[in-house]
Amino acid sequence: MNAARDNFHQAELDKFGALANRWWDVDGPQKPLHALNPVRLDYIIGRARLDDARVLDVGCGGGLLSEAMARRNARVTAIDLAEDLVKVAGLHGLESGVDVDYRVRSVEALAAEQPGSFDVVTCMEMLEHVPDPAAILQACATLLKPGGTLFVSTLNRTPAAFALAIIGAEYVARLLPRGTHQYASFIKPSELAAWLRAAGLQLEEVTGLMYEPWRNGARLMSRTDVNYLAWARKPE
Repeated sequence: MNAARDNFHQAELDKFGALANRWWDVDGPQKPLHALNPVRLDYIIGRARLDDARVLDVGCGGGLLSEAMARRNARVTAIDLAEDLVKVAGLHGLESGVDVDYRVRSVEALAAEQPGSFDVVTCMEMLEHVPDPAAILQACATLLKPGGTLFVSTLNRTPAAFALAIIGAEYVARLLPRGTHQYASFIKPSELAAWLRAAGLQLEEVTGLMYEPWRNGARLMSRTDVNYLAWARKPE
């Protein structure tokens, strides 16, 4: 497989692209993502300097995290393969006056062009949607400067994650469109840690991330059996 060309599922791109026009609707299909975003941003700010840092947001979607980091004075490049999402992200950036360099580009292709270019790389809610997540992490590592930091969020492959993220969120509460997630593609922290080590990165921390629909909010927690964040560093 040519990773730069083929490391995606077209059905996944189409699925999320179909949500593009309502991506910034706080009561729309991405309502949980709007609640998670401030927690994700605070997690990053607590572990990396964003002010004037070169930041890459991989799988940026409609730009929620990209804009939030740019508002913290980061110089943000944001990439996604779903063209409709990148268009919406760019338009929202123009409307809000937030400067983000949005591109329809694969992370593998960008890694071949700009190795060692970024202080911070983020890859949120993406790894569970691609055929080869290890290749994504390798490309992220290549793009980091020595001493740079990578932030990842994904879903653990546990019965609790199946019950909450798929049965609960997609079928019972209908917080997410049906088919948003595939349980077999969820990633155990031990698997993520092995891929990070293979990419030459040091795993610093794994932290649970919980969405609480009854208050439409989110928080960090010690349990990592559903959603979790990971922080890794590239050695100097």
